[in-house]
Amino acid sequence: MNKVVVIAAMVLSLVLPGLAKASGPAVIDVLFMNHGPLRPTLNNMKDLLATYDDRLTVRWHDFESREGEDFMAKMGVTRHVPLVIWINGKETMEIDGAPCTFSGFPSGAGPAMFQGKWTLELLTKALDMVTKQN
Repeated sequence: MNKVVVIAAMVLSLVLPGLAKASGPAVIDVLFMNHGPLRPTLNNMKDLLATYDDRLTVRWHDFESREGEDFMAKMGVTRHVPLVIWINGKETMEIDGAPCTFSGFPSGAGPAMFQGKWTLELLTKALDMVTKQN
């Protein structure tokens, strides 16, 4: 009986530290329309996301591709929206005490009727938050 306990303790001491570090990179899903007015935002986002190196796994989903349509169905998106960003599966995060939804063009960019209430600075804060958890 004591041998079983000692072996179990040894196995757990070897496995648990590895599990604690195995949370992996934050996952970012970007559903986007590959249209001219959105490209400056997409380019700025790509530059920003690249600065996080392997702390992020970024998956791009073109709104107009078959894969993008499947992803929209999976995420329950039924509206016409140029851009949606999910961070670890969440479209909305609390930043500086207020909810921020990463949907539509950033504030001040693109057509007014498609502008969201987020900025690249807020996206940076959200990414900083999730990458510090890794």
